[in-house]
Amino acid sequence: MDRSVISQAMEDYLKAIYKLQEQNGQVTTSILADYMNLAPASVTNMCKKLAELNLLVYERYQGVSFTPTGQKLALEIVRHHRLIELYLAEALGVPWDQVHAEAEKLEHVISEDLEERMAAALGDPKFDPHGAPIPTRTGQMHRQECGSLVDMEAGDKLVVVEVDDEDPELLRYLGKLGIYPGTELVILALAPFNGPLTLSIGNQEYSLGYQAAKSIMVDAQE
Repeated sequence: MDRSVISQAMEDYLKAIYKLQEQNGQVTTSILADYMNLAPASVTNMCKKLAELNLLVYERYQGVSFTPTGQKLALEIVRHHRLIELYLAEALGVPWDQVHAEAEKLEHVISEDLEERMAAALGDPKFDPHGAPIPTRTGQMHRQECGSLVDMEAGDKLVVVEVDDEDPELLRYLGKLGIYPGTELVILALAPFNGPLTLSIGNQEYSLGYQAAKSIMVDAQE
């Protein structure tokens, strides 16, 4: 399709829908409006426009889903974003709590040639600095088995797979605790009623709030 008719705002919508699908499955316009902090009417109007461009299927009261063309474009945007994050972190030493905001600006403007040069320089990576999978050029995704830290049990020995990248303050805090993708930890205790978790990381014990723990995806240690 003619990419010149696709605005940056439209690309932001497609990326947001993709992420919400990863998290929740079905994406309603109300969920999308809340996630993007926009008025529901504005979101509905944009979804209708994207449907007219054959990028989304929009059904009133049912939400939105991708057409094959929309899915392909969303994956391209996600690939740009996550490759940029990793390049900024590894090649330029930008802290992991800052790469998301920078990638938000750059993802719309890099060429396909530059994207492939970054991928080659990084060794065709599978994951970004926060552990999120990077789509291949053909739209394939290398996914890891994982679940939320808050759904685990006391005594579980776990490894961090992915950390949500939306909140830079949270990323800075988790970095101070040494919680990154690949970090091994043990749950010592979980307080009831969405209380804090007590974790063992290395030789240290930490208390981590429930909301922070929800942003961390983990798998069992091998």
